[in-house]
Amino acid sequence: MSSASQMASGLSKLKKKHFRVKHQKVKLFRANEPFLSVFMWGVNHTINELSHVNIPVMLLPDDFRAYSKLKVDNHLFNKENMPSHFKIKEYCPLVFRNLRERFGIDDLDYKESMTRCRTFNPSRTERHVDLTGKAHELVQRSATAPSITLSPPTPIFSQIPVLNKPLRSYSFKPKRLRSQPMLDDTSGKSGAKFYQSYDKLFIIKTLTSEEVERMHSFLKHYHPYIVERHGKTLLPQYLGMYRLTVDGVEHYVVAIRNVFSNHLTTHKKFDLKGSTVDREASDKEKEKDLPTYKDNDFVKEGMKIYIGEDAKGKLIETLTADVDFLTRLHLMDYSLLLGLHDCARAEQENRERAEREEEEENHEDEEDSESGSGLDSRGPMGDRLWGWCGVTGMATPPESPHAPLNRDTSLQYEDAIIPELDIYAIPSKEGAPTKEIYFLAIIDVLTHYGVRKQAAKAAKTVKYGANVDGISTCDPEQYGKRFIEFMSKAIE
Repeated sequence: MSSASQMASGLSKLKKKHFRVKHQKVKLFRANEPFLSVFMWGVNHTINELSHVNIPVMLLPDDFRAYSKLKVDNHLFNKENMPSHFKIKEYCPLVFRNLRERFGIDDLDYKESMTRCRTFNPSRTERHVDLTGKAHELVQRSATAPSITLSPPTPIFSQIPVLNKPLRSYSFKPKRLRSQPMLDDTSGKSGAKFYQSYDKLFIIKTLTSEEVERMHSFLKHYHPYIVERHGKTLLPQYLGMYRLTVDGVEHYVVAIRNVFSNHLTTHKKFDLKGSTVDREASDKEKEKDLPTYKDNDFVKEGMKIYIGEDAKGKLIETLTADVDFLTRLHLMDYSLLLGLHDCARAEQENRERAEREEEEENHEDEEDSESGSGLDSRGPMGDRLWGWCGVTGMATPPESPHAPLNRDTSLQYEDAIIPELDIYAIPSKEGAPTKEIYFLAIIDVLTHYGVRKQAAKAAKTVKYGANVDGISTCDPEQYGKRFIEFMSKAIE
């Protein structure tokens, strides 16, 4: 048999195997929205396929127009769990793989975050982590725990305090993790939906077809900029872009690194543009558990970002470089997303949680309750420390000494920044009025100052007057200058 016929035969067998019902059941992903099941299936498939593709020495122009495509038709499949017919399209796979690498995210870790489906059954045991100097030595890890590591990215902020703080030991009972990305109640004027990966490391944002076109245009400038800055940027970290076709409906999504911490509670957040017209949180917004406040709310509360002169210099330098880049591309209407972790409030919440744990453990000993895990995953702190899947979850004990940083172990670092994970974090300076940890990044960077935005500016000028300079819609140069001026005044 010729080599060509052997290859054809091999491909034929692969296709048959790939579309067998039994094989697909192994790769089943359950979610409460069909397109999320397809997303999880698609990420699993595309990352596996990429693992067989050689890494190019350099990206070529064609890589920024490339895509991979797959259509699945399976009439016998259980539609309650996953659609019988769907399509997956990944845009610019080599470009996004290169970006993930530059942002210090391993492809297997990325796949694990987006698609994980496991039942943890660690024996009832204890864990302890010694935080001495820079070493994070993990004493032991359960044999059931996956070895998940994150390559350390270049931290955007380098002023991370060294912590030497003893931690309590915790005990565990088996718990099933729900792996699907969970819907976040954050939504902007665009109507986009946001989902968090089960471990809260990544955000999945829905896009319109027009935004996908803008992303393609943006990507060919964005990638060289990331290379030039060696990843030192506050721009969104774009990690993958997909089209998912389910029941004839097309869904477009982009994956981004989460700005906020997955283990430190965000107690307050702001969306800051540097403008003052129509920049207050609505009454409806304020009713949310974690409202997004705006510029006028920030000013009225007398808020400041207390990080000190050295850190301010580094931050403003990075912001200025990013804003100059966006201005060159004629982009505007972006925001600084600011999250605050209040250390004193967190300590109080930790004490309350510890008391609840003790009460539940006592109750557990009296009644062999099946729901008892020794942890309260219902409240905000439970969700922060133990609810990785967004509902309930369980961390696993460490397995061996000198192991790499495991994402599950980030649950153990109470009120501490983990440089490998919290790359947007910067602590408040010594002597600040309140001990806080800030999370800062630029978001919503795809708005082009075109005819539509110019018309919006004209309409607002008529409504508020030509002399009002706080209108959010203005030309990119003016927008960028005002943005930097506002941030410079906000930071001390």
